[in-house]
Amino acid sequence: MKYQFLLIFSILLLCAPGIIVTQSQDNSSKIQSMISQMTLEEKAQLVVGASMQAGGSQPGNTPTIGNSAVKVPGAAGSTAAIPRLDIPNMVVADGPAGLRISPKRSNEDSKTYYATGFPVATLLASTWDVDLVKKVGMACGEEVHEYGVDIWLAPALNIHRNPLGGRNFEYYSEDPLITGSIAAAMVSGIQSTGVGTSIKHFAANNQETSRNTIDTIVSERALREIYLKGFEIVVKQSNPWTVMSSYNKINGTYTSESPDLLTSILRNDWHYQGFVMTDWGGGRDPVAQMKAGNDLLMPGRADQSQKIVDAVNSGALEVRILDQNVGRILNILLQSPAYKNYKYSDKPDLAAHAQIARSAADEGMVLLKNENRALPLKDVKKVALFGNASYDLIAGGTGSGDVNKAHVISLAQGLAEAKYSLDEDLKDAYENYLKQEKAKQPAGRGGFMAARQIPPMPLETNLIAKSADQSDVAILTISRNAGEGSDRKLEADFYLTDQEKTLIQSIASSFHAKKKKAIVVLNVGGVTEVASWRNGVDAILLAWQPGQEGGYAIADVLSGKANPSGKLATSFPVEYKDVPSAKQFPGTPADKPQQVVYEEGVYVGYRYYNTFNVKPAYEFGYGLSYASFDYGRIRLSSTSFKDQVTAAVTVTNTGPVAGREIVELYISAPAQKMDKPESELRSFAKTKLLQPGKSETFIFVIRTADLASFDSKDSCWIAEAGNYTVKVGASSLNIKQTASFTLPEDRVEEKVSKALAPQAAISELKK
Repeated sequence: MKYQFLLIFSILLLCAPGIIVTQSQDNSSKIQSMISQMTLEEKAQLVVGASMQAGGSQPGNTPTIGNSAVKVPGAAGSTAAIPRLDIPNMVVADGPAGLRISPKRSNEDSKTYYATGFPVATLLASTWDVDLVKKVGMACGEEVHEYGVDIWLAPALNIHRNPLGGRNFEYYSEDPLITGSIAAAMVSGIQSTGVGTSIKHFAANNQETSRNTIDTIVSERALREIYLKGFEIVVKQSNPWTVMSSYNKINGTYTSESPDLLTSILRNDWHYQGFVMTDWGGGRDPVAQMKAGNDLLMPGRADQSQKIVDAVNSGALEVRILDQNVGRILNILLQSPAYKNYKYSDKPDLAAHAQIARSAADEGMVLLKNENRALPLKDVKKVALFGNASYDLIAGGTGSGDVNKAHVISLAQGLAEAKYSLDEDLKDAYENYLKQEKAKQPAGRGGFMAARQIPPMPLETNLIAKSADQSDVAILTISRNAGEGSDRKLEADFYLTDQEKTLIQSIASSFHAKKKKAIVVLNVGGVTEVASWRNGVDAILLAWQPGQEGGYAIADVLSGKANPSGKLATSFPVEYKDVPSAKQFPGTPADKPQQVVYEEGVYVGYRYYNTFNVKPAYEFGYGLSYASFDYGRIRLSSTSFKDQVTAAVTVTNTGPVAGREIVELYISAPAQKMDKPESELRSFAKTKLLQPGKSETFIFVIRTADLASFDSKDSCWIAEAGNYTVKVGASSLNIKQTASFTLPEDRVEEKVSKALAPQAAISELKK
């Protein structure tokens, strides 16, 4: 069967279907009638949130927000209600790894209100499977709907600019096409259930250090091609109900106060129809925010409403602009469950959603190394399971991306379900150690504060040797965690500690001496250094932070019940100094950064490594399988580009077991007039489950938009005349087939607004 995959950079996405396209005539009349009946004070209240509930996500609180009691404890906040006009509160709650609400609603209520802890965003992106991600979105959307929430504050789709970004686990990729495609699938899935999303953090919010004040200095081209493109894809393809502006400044102006970002680009260039809300406490000037097109200020303060009223009365803010802000909010509110008085059940199908979480985790794990077919496990009955996280899995990161879930399945539990026996002495030692160490942690941590990561358990050499004698294989889990509020560190985070490296070496040497395998599982939220220790082990499985069913999913892959098909959506460098933004992250001055300059320009991730011949440890798009795949010759519809060219390729499973392959299409463009990366991802597809010997054919349609780069001088997307090379392969470096065509003359694909120009020239990296 043939599948046609249109590149979603195409201008046709302007017409993609979605929940919100524009106001209907009936809604428009109704909205105008509602606005005409509102007092100035009521308008100013509606554009300012009704204040975050006291206690945040703590259970047992049902304080009053605005004119209505909080109906979902643990939610992030709500809009204001105007009862006399039948305008209810809309409740908003955090994400993106699941719905963040309190599991308890009052001391008298014996019920629990758990939500599913899905795999983190980086794992979902590693599936390269938009259909699967849409299913995850639908499951999450049902929980949002059935727990009485109107808008889910997710997905988050900032770019992995630097591996030390503290919230990278919440984000998808270093590449804007993967980012936009996966996020659009998530939005479509969620909004199909009748609730809304708030895509965040718009834009160029790629660090936590000084996040409320940092000024991101970045070129128009890098913004358009890298940091805005994912948002553009989601807006045009999936029509999110809301967009959340970020904390940072871009080229001197807070994003929530930037007409260039919120009006010129978002609404004029992309034709966005929803409303914009701030991140919690974002920006400084409520009047400037209204003028810029930031419609809702969250979580909301009384002084913000008063400043807006005063500005209208003094003439500093036109009431026409305020009415426009109000109208955008009302347009969404009329579609909300709250306005429709939806009788939510508080009983989503958590059992079914757990299975979806497990399936997603299976698909998104990446097999980085598999020497001599160490995996899947064969002739293995007893496992020596090392590492704290083998018994206490990190399901997801901290902060607003955390979820109050009913359980987390450990790898020990997963292996037990898969009928492996464990070294009981080792298991008892770890469980006792973890119990003792957790008891030492200070009380009161939780919420947005990450629990201190427990150091690795010291292991006696004789215990390792005994395990090597009695067990068939060693599995060691290395873990990392991060979250909102701070960025990661190099030592003991990006790099393994000396203790961890010594442990890997000791385990591997003991088991190898017995002709047995040593396997490492990486239970991490972001990129870690692997090059210095990987040669000592037989296999490395990148499990990411795989959600509440993670232990089952890891066991699925280790045992061969699931064939790993995930591929990296972010590069793993050999050393941190190889990262193109390493010298600029997180900005200057070093003690308290106030400005960060994106000197790498468009050379982010693989665009840099491939162009400047810097070999990564594991490249973008890389991932192994228990199967093997052959790529047939690329068949182009023409060698001269007119309106489009199609590229057909057939993929065949030549391995011994069924598997799925991700087919990646890159294009190398001429660079006579503009500096260009060596190649850029322009489309991708994932096969169905192919049995040995079976094939699938893909037809990729390449349009002018897929050839274009952004010309800052003329504010347009332009495809340069010359020779283009189509590259199809299994990673950004493992190219299987190539073919070429020519574009006879330059083509301007789209003219856009002149916006967000830096105040001074940036010395950007060039080839």
